[in-house]
Amino acid sequence: MTAAWGRGLATVAADGTVLDTWFRELGLGEPTTGSPADEYARAERHDDVRDVDVRAVSIQIDTTDKPASVSDAYLRLHLLSHRFVKPREIELDGIFGQLTNVAWTSLGPAPVDQLTEVQWRVRRSGGLLTVNGVDKFPRMTDYVAPSGVRIADASRVRLGAYLSPGTTVMHEGFVNFNAGTLGTSMVEGRISQGVLVGDGSDIGGGASTQGTLSGGGTEVISIGERCLVGAEAGVGISLGDECVIQAGLYVLPGTLVAVHSPEGSGGGVEVVKARQLSGAGGLLYRQNSQTGAVEALPRSAKWGGLNHALHQND
Repeated sequence: MTAAWGRGLATVAADGTVLDTWFRELGLGEPTTGSPADEYARAERHDDVRDVDVRAVSIQIDTTDKPASVSDAYLRLHLLSHRFVKPREIELDGIFGQLTNVAWTSLGPAPVDQLTEVQWRVRRSGGLLTVNGVDKFPRMTDYVAPSGVRIADASRVRLGAYLSPGTTVMHEGFVNFNAGTLGTSMVEGRISQGVLVGDGSDIGGGASTQGTLSGGGTEVISIGERCLVGAEAGVGISLGDECVIQAGLYVLPGTLVAVHSPEGSGGGVEVVKARQLSGAGGLLYRQNSQTGAVEALPRSAKWGGLNHALHQND
């Protein structure tokens, strides 16, 4: 199903720039009967402090097309965070070109070039404006709060993140748009754009998954089920199920890895580039403490897994 629809409110600057769109009602397929249109019309207003208009929005899109407007882009991000679609399932190419840089304040989105005047209006009335960030993407929880999820620091999860029930994002965890978890997971590190993390996996404190936004590579990676990416470790290849990366070790596609055959197989050791192991399961990646060589060993025991009591988030 490629059709999607949404009804909500957009924030529009004085020069006509759409700063954001929040969707109260949305879904896939044909629009359903919901709140009366005049209910949204009655919500339209002018905000004198931010000098913006709040306008009713009702749109339909084809998710296989590129985003054609700011409201179109926001609908796609809402669909992801509401879990109507999973990362990589809808077209997001060109989204940065549609979105504008916005000052995300305690009063809502404001034009960056008018921020000083907005601060002046608030201060002269005895208030104080908090600016949570200046970015093209807002915090997810200002628009969507998915069920069964714990997020310790809301600023660390962008709108468009996909978080499955049972996911816990700790204070230093980060989840980008069009990325996320497919089951119960602990996120203490970084899940970059496009990266999917399987059920029962842990991205350790300070750990990183390599994305493609900054131009560092083209392979979109996945982390399998019941994997552990150790603290301060990193991964630039896909991991199959039941993999562990030693704390502090960053495995890039071009990293030379000494692959050890299972005991008793008589296969010995073969040195390959890590990209040749992408997607393989049941491996422990470690750095030999004597030689410094990166090694991949068949795992003789399964990782104990997550503390399930920590992920009862309802």
